[in-house]
Amino acid sequence: MLVLLPPSETKATGGDGAPLDLTALTAPELTPVRTEIAEALVKLADDVPASRAALGLSPKQDDEIARNAALWSSPTMPALARYTGVLYDALDLASMTRAERARAAGRLAVGSALFGLVRADDPIPAYRLSAGSSLPGLPTLRSLWKPALSPVLAAADGLVVDLRSGSYAALAPVPGAVTVQVLSERPDGSRSVVSHFNKAHKGRLARRLATSTAEPADVLGLRRLLRRAGLHAEHDGGTALTLVVPAD
Repeated sequence: MLVLLPPSETKATGGDGAPLDLTALTAPELTPVRTEIAEALVKLADDVPASRAALGLSPKQDDEIARNAALWSSPTMPALARYTGVLYDALDLASMTRAERARAAGRLAVGSALFGLVRADDPIPAYRLSAGSSLPGLPTLRSLWKPALSPVLAAADGLVVDLRSGSYAALAPVPGAVTVQVLSERPDGSRSVVSHFNKAHKGRLARRLATSTAEPADVLGLRRLLRRAGLHAEHDGGTALTLVVPAD
């Protein structure tokens, strides 16, 4: 099973790993596209106003541009430690046992606008680039990633659970992947899409999937796994699941 997570805009600072080596990352066949985007991002950092415009940053976020400028020289850390925020807090990698961490490392991957795909332990630096960003002189990120990344994802063994947000899923859709919508249910039975806590619920879901000893083969097997874990998962056909949570 492969569980695809969205990245976070926020990243942990620092690290004690060697500087970025693109060939050391998962799926080295993505190195040409990674290199093209990374070099464009570093070049863009020389022009602070242009960086702000391209990346949607304010002057108070110029430290993000400095991170991009130092992309090739700054220290790295494992990807799941680098990404921060609500989803990754709920995933709570630090509290996993050694066995759970090993299973998580084999099952979790992060969709990235810069790297395309990184596995849990891939060493990456801090950076700022979103799926909807446009880099001067390059085609759209979707047109760059789709032909390169789609075959990599299509070759994944077993069930793929795609928890990426829409803009990242669009970089390289995975035909047949299980997708999950989170709905909140009020006491009167009415439901609505979870917005504010969507990332937290998906982080907890990812933790369940990453640490389970079960290996579901299809969407129905996945639903059974979630139900055994006490989660209310519904399947109305196709490869989509609905995770129903109590309204706050």
